[in-house]
Amino acid sequence: MDKKGLTLTIIFEAESANFGEGLGNVTTLKKLSRDGKQQTYISRQAIRYNIVNQLGYELAPVKSEGSGDKKVIQFHPDATIDKYPEIDFFGYMKTKKGEGSLTRDAKVRISHAISLEDFKGDLDFLTNKGLADRLNENMNIAQSEIHRSYYRYTINIDLDEIGVDKNEDIEIPNEEKSKRVQKLLDTIAFLYRDIKGRREDLKPLFAIGGVYDIKNPFFQNLVEVENNKIKVEPLLSILEYQKVKENTVCGIIDGKFDNENEIKEKLNAVSIPKLFEKLKEKVREYYEGN
Repeated sequence: MDKKGLTLTIIFEAESANFGEGLGNVTTLKKLSRDGKQQTYISRQAIRYNIVNQLGYELAPVKSEGSGDKKVIQFHPDATIDKYPEIDFFGYMKTKKGEGSLTRDAKVRISHAISLEDFKGDLDFLTNKGLADRLNENMNIAQSEIHRSYYRYTINIDLDEIGVDKNEDIEIPNEEKSKRVQKLLDTIAFLYRDIKGRREDLKPLFAIGGVYDIKNPFFQNLVEVENNKIKVEPLLSILEYQKVKENTVCGIIDGKFDNENEIKEKLNAVSIPKLFEKLKEKVREYYEGN
C-alpha cells in the first residue's frame, strides 16, 4: 500500500474551552507564553476526548494495573483495533500476562488548539446567589478567566497505517478503513465541546489541507489571523511546491473573515462542506486503489 498522509489545519472560534489548575477562588485557563504575550490553548488530550466521544463507536474497555500511587489505567488486553476504532486511531498501551507490554503509536495525531488572539486577563465574576437566596444565606463568590478567540489546530492521519496492527497481526478490510476515516472527518466537521454548562462549537470556520505522499503537517505553522483576516501570503509560499498545491483543498465559511474574496481568489477556497466531501473522496479513492 502506498504511503499516504492526510493533514488538515483548522481555525475555529471558541470561548474559555479548557481550564488548568485553579488559584484560590480563581479558575485559570490553560495558557502558554510567547514574546511576552499569553495565548490560551485547548490541549490535544481535550480535543481527542471530544472526538472519541462523538465518533459514535463503542469505547475500548480499560483496566487498572498496580495499586496505590503506582496504579496505572491501561486498555484491556482483549481490546483490539478491529473491534475498537478508538485504539486504531489513537494507539494503545496494554499489558498481557507473560507477554509484557504492547504499545501502538497513534495513527491520528492532533496538535494543541492555540489561540490566535492574545489573552488580556479578563475575569468572569461568579456567584451562587440564586441558591443562597433560597436559604437566606450569604452567597459564595468565585472568579473564572475568560477568553474568546480564534483557535488553530492540526490533525494528521497516517492513512496507510489505519486498520493495521503488526503487534497482533490484524488488518481490517480497506472498505472498513475508508468508512472509519470518513466518519472521523464527519466528526471533526461538527465537533463541539461541553464545558462548565456551555456547549462550545469547534467546527471549522477555515481549513486547509489534503492527502499527500509526504506525511508533513504543511500548514500547521502558517495559518494565522490578523485583524479578522486570514494571512494568505504564508500559505501561498508553501503552495509553490507543485506536489503540495495540486493536492491541497481550502475551505471557508462565508461572511466570517474580512478578506473572504482574497481567500477564494488566491487559495481557490470552497465551502467547508465541499472541503470535507473532497477529502472524503480522496480517502475513498486511496483505499479503493490499494
